[in-house]
Amino acid sequence: MQLIRSDLHIDFIGKRKIALIISAIMMLTSLGALAVKGLNFGIDFTGGTLVEVRFDKAPAIADVRDAISPKGYGNAVIQEFGSPEEILIRVQNKEEENSSVISTGILDGLGEKFGADAIEMRRIEFVGPQVGEELTRAGIMAVLISMLAILIYVTFRFEFRFALGADAALLHDITIVLGLFALTGKEFSLPVIAALLTVIGYSLNDTIVVFDRIRENFAANRKRKNQEDEYKVVNDSVNQTLSRTIMTSFTTLLVVLALFFLGGEVIHDFAFALIAGILVGTYSSIYVASPVMLSLSARFKSNESEIKEMEARP
Repeated sequence: MQLIRSDLHIDFIGKRKIALIISAIMMLTSLGALAVKGLNFGIDFTGGTLVEVRFDKAPAIADVRDAISPKGYGNAVIQEFGSPEEILIRVQNKEEENSSVISTGILDGLGEKFGADAIEMRRIEFVGPQVGEELTRAGIMAVLISMLAILIYVTFRFEFRFALGADAALLHDITIVLGLFALTGKEFSLPVIAALLTVIGYSLNDTIVVFDRIRENFAANRKRKNQEDEYKVVNDSVNQTLSRTIMTSFTTLLVVLALFFLGGEVIHDFAFALIAGILVGTYSSIYVASPVMLSLSARFKSNESEIKEMEARP
């Protein structure tokens, strides 16, 4: 089934200034939210207490949360650990609250709902803030290294102006996703870092497909006389790949929406980051990557020898 007509021709490049204004508003809003509200870091980053409890019978995660909410731990991260009977509860320590107080409160809440004989405390661990700082640095480095690697790869595969367009789109996507987490106050945890890296890969794949078609059409239209000719080639390329872009985004989004609504509390924020990343990544591959690449054409103009070299590359 073809969702997009093959003869469809939308003037994407002609709307690039409007798209630039929209992108600027979204990025400024995201940066403002990050500066004012900041991210709601989970215990992976801030430090906290981990409690493992074994039940006689597998409980529902919602029932476990209802049991510990009256004790002040309704925002805890709760997940199965190994088997349905093993439950892992992660709680961020409040001021002047140690792990023994937290574990006692959790046990009391669970005992009142499930019965003291139905639960068994398996372990209590404290994650210090020093570990959280190391994880923060490691997460930032992972994102920066991946963007640097992409810059090198796209420069080798295409041209430097293509690489800058791809990295601009990725920076755009990451900033907006982080801004959404700051605006909504959702917990920023290690799974969300994994989602960000997944978004980078997804967005890059989408951009590379468009860039491949642009490169093919540049090679087939060597007699480009001015920048308007390049605009037409790029616009035609985006339209030619639009059906593939929409279909890929739509099918991927269906799976992630299923995770978001049916996957439970554990992967809720992970799925939220992916949904935002897919939507923003699809937008940026059309309205950010290619227009940025075109805006650099005057400085990184391809001559005839460069076109031949592009044709020869795999």
